Amino acid sequence: MAAGSARNRRVFLNHLDSYCGLSVGEYLSRCIVGASLESIGEEEEENEEEAENEKNSSAEVSSGPKEGVYQIVGTLSKPESAKPCFAEETYANSSQEELLSHLLECEIVLYNITEDANQIEEATWAASALHMEIEHFATPKLFILISTIMSWANSKPPDPEDPEIPFTDEDYRKRKSHPNFMDHINAEKLVLKLGKTNKRKFSTYVVASGHQYGAGEGVLHYFFKTGWLSETPAIPVFGDGNNFIPTIHVVDLAAVLQNIADHRPKSHYVLAVDASMHTLQELIKCISKNVGPGKIENIPKENAFLSKELTQMHLDMLLVNLRMESMFLNETFNIKWVAQGGLVENIEQIVKEYKQSRGLLPLKVYIHGPPGVGKSTIAEELCRHYKLHHIKINNVISETIANLEKIVAPKETDSDQVEENGENNEEEEGINVEEAHELLSTVKENMKQNAGHLDDQYIVQFIKDKLKSMPCRNQGYVLDGFPETYDQAKDLFILESENEEETKSKIPKFDKLTIPEFVISLTASDEFLINRIINLPERIVAGTHYTQDQFLQSLSLFRELNTDDTTVLNYFDELEIHPQFIDVAKFEDPENRFIVKEIIKDIGEPRNYGLTDEEKEELEHKAAEERIAKEAQEKAEQERKEAKERAERMANWEEWNKNLEEVKRQEQELLEAQSIPLRNYLMKNVMPTLMQGINECCRIRPDDPVDFLAEFLFRNSPGTK
Repeated sequence: MAAGSARNRRVFLNHLDSYCGLSVGEYLSRCIVGASLESIGEEEEENEEEAENEKNSSAEVSSGPKEGVYQIVGTLSKPESAKPCFAEETYANSSQEELLSHLLECEIVLYNITEDANQIEEATWAASALHMEIEHFATPKLFILISTIMSWANSKPPDPEDPEIPFTDEDYRKRKSHPNFMDHINAEKLVLKLGKTNKRKFSTYVVASGHQYGAGEGVLHYFFKTGWLSETPAIPVFGDGNNFIPTIHVVDLAAVLQNIADHRPKSHYVLAVDASMHTLQELIKCISKNVGPGKIENIPKENAFLSKELTQMHLDMLLVNLRMESMFLNETFNIKWVAQGGLVENIEQIVKEYKQSRGLLPLKVYIHGPPGVGKSTIAEELCRHYKLHHIKINNVISETIANLEKIVAPKETDSDQVEENGENNEEEEGINVEEAHELLSTVKENMKQNAGHLDDQYIVQFIKDKLKSMPCRNQGYVLDGFPETYDQAKDLFILESENEEETKSKIPKFDKLTIPEFVISLTASDEFLINRIINLPERIVAGTHYTQDQFLQSLSLFRELNTDDTTVLNYFDELEIHPQFIDVAKFEDPENRFIVKEIIKDIGEPRNYGLTDEEKEELEHKAAEERIAKEAQEKAEQERKEAKERAERMANWEEWNKNLEEVKRQEQELLEAQSIPLRNYLMKNVMPTLMQGINECCRIRPDDPVDFLAEFLFRNSPGTK
């Protein structure tokens, strides 16, 4: 009985590793069967608390079935994907026979066709195959098709005289699909038809989902990512942006599915949309304000096709124009809404979910050190590696003054500019032109009185505003050399609140939103720094504070500010943000590569978006080209070296042969010169007697010529006479 009960609570869901599959699967795995039949009250809140505890210990979900909750099984969109922690079983590359056997083991079968149109064929096959097995069902089965409101995209308004009247669930028979979503509406009709044969044993439902968002953002992710990366001054809106887009939080969609499984309602077509009616422009404007640069830009619809991250399905969904209201959800179901009011009304929670699900956390770094130690170079490398924002005093001051001048500048009178300025004024949260003008005048006067420098109070305020800007709050920053003193740090990171308990604390009040997480202190001796500056090229030194007098003065001031007990590093120590000290002189590294690697090792992995597939492919292609070029260069260098060595060997061989011939000639000449006296001696003293002896031997012809000749020479030698 227990085994049968467990089997009857099994829920099949396709593509458990997809955006929708992950959220729906995890939600249902924490739902107690029949919980939505109870009224929302203390009992349900207790169940939700228990479910939350189960979520926090997700490892337990996969360790074994929980009593009374749904057991999730299903397929994966990518075979290499890991099995989700909430899933009991996953099936990959199964044949239809094997897949059907898995489906027959489940009481509820969910098929999501909102993300991958290729799943439509499998979903219709699964519904048809189950329908053919009705007579063999051990228990009744429920089939739910998760479709999309795009099957309504070309529907005529319910009341042509009043276009503001929304579609409701009851209008589903009149729906007309978008041309690119005809397969979706055909699948809906087939599933509803199959459920009419034997409703007691096999009931079918179609859920027309609004565009899903939350916990990753679905189709709206493009705009969240564009805003997060802050690579453009404004987020694009395709067309005029006045088209209404029905939406639903992906967890609320999961709650709708839970209610269908529990309630088994009479209406078999359910419209799953939240209570909002926002236009595309309103949605993107809200995203831009809370995640991105705060501005939007209308671009032609055709330009949307230039984006590599948006598919045709995405574009069709973003350009839909439907007003929809689901009366059925509110009247029949018992839903504990996550975002009933829609994305705009719940944007803070949505942004929090977005950051958590994507692992997007700000990385805040402060770099401290004497002048000339390499702070700016290292900061630039860290910003490049982690995709952070480089905060330099001079740049922040220049940027702030430029923005103030832009605010107080005369406005253009053309309509487009007026509209843009009106929007900017709204998004700049009511910055008063007169206040901006007064601040700009004060700043310029202060800089004039201080020979181009600005008082600390203005610098601190400008940098504080910069750190609170959306890009720095999203990705994070690298503070380059500022603050320089304890007081500057205290003023810059002070928490602007009136909480008396915090004022009594020994730890200084600080703003967690802007305080750095990592403090890097670069150290070096005066001798090392002076030698480094002396060796800098003149083109780099010109126009900077690295000239001899200015540098020595800056270095002296730095040492003075960092010798007492109230230094900027002491401030961070008091907050238990302990600095990491790096002795630059220990690294024989003019380009600071090893220092940057040391800092990266301490900070850890990036917390931002990784490279896209296109960027990875481009980098791999570039690396391959560089490797081939390097190998070709090395080969050419080796061949050149070998050719040079061969030429040198041939030249050496020829020179050696030439020298050998000369030595032989000289030896021959020496031998000839040494033989002249001996030859003369022989010709004078030996040869005449020898010739006489030979002649005499020839005449007499003795038996032993040699003995005769020896005897003759002995008798007739000049010495014997």
